[in-house]
Amino acid sequence: MNQYSTTAVIIPAAGSGERLGANLPKALVQIVGRTLLEHSYFRLSPVAAQVIVAAPAGFEDNFRELLGDSATIVTGGTTRTQSVKSALAALHPDIKYVLVHDAARALASTDLAERVLAALAGGDVAVIPGLAVADTIKEIDNDSEVLATPDRSHLVAVQTPQGFDRQTLVDAHQSGVEATDDAALVELLGKKVRIIPGEASAFKITHPEDIQRAVNFLTENKSSDIRVGIGTDAHAFSADASRPMWLAGLHWPDEIGVDGHSDGDVAAHAICDALFAA
Repeated sequence: MNQYSTTAVIIPAAGSGERLGANLPKALVQIVGRTLLEHSYFRLSPVAAQVIVAAPAGFEDNFRELLGDSATIVTGGTTRTQSVKSALAALHPDIKYVLVHDAARALASTDLAERVLAALAGGDVAVIPGLAVADTIKEIDNDSEVLATPDRSHLVAVQTPQGFDRQTLVDAHQSGVEATDDAALVELLGKKVRIIPGEASAFKITHPEDIQRAVNFLTENKSSDIRVGIGTDAHAFSADASRPMWLAGLHWPDEIGVDGHSDGDVAAHAICDALFAA
């Protein structure tokens, strides 16, 4: 039995689309013909026996229409932590590992989820992907004055899916503390959290410009195969006044044609040469 048969994916998707400028829940915003929820589901469902989605109150049926019976839909809370806790209550009894994945990180790959699970199967109780921080980070106070400059060599920007041993995650959510990610709650238990390399595609879609970034990512390798060819042809006008003029596939009855093989259509012949050269 592989770890996929005992793995569940929780997708907290109850967030609003306000910062995206959308008038509907963020998870229902479409990118290249699919909602963020669908992109997330289709990438993570291959590694899980159960998928649980926390939907915004009042939108449960919309989510069911998108995913059908392939996912369990629960009503999310007003915070991410509340939504995850609601989803945990719906776990099947035989689930051993849980991946928690933001619907807004819709382009995170199946490979990333597999690597998180591999680390869990290796004995870690909490595994999260992260990328090295490229920018210098400043810690500031409430007056926007700098308090400190952390050493960025010890900083990572964390992503999802974040993976956990089931009991560890359940215990972490018993504290009642609100957190922006589940790993922070596990840290409060005093348990170690393992970082593995993340990926650029797992960025969080939060602002309108992120939509275009996602579109670019999805379409950059699907563009048409564009080829360019150059063709030329030239003939002198004929001394034979009866020579018909053909140009660009059209007959010009009042003009004298050119000397050349076949009809002497220099435009059509140049176009054909360009097509053959491309």
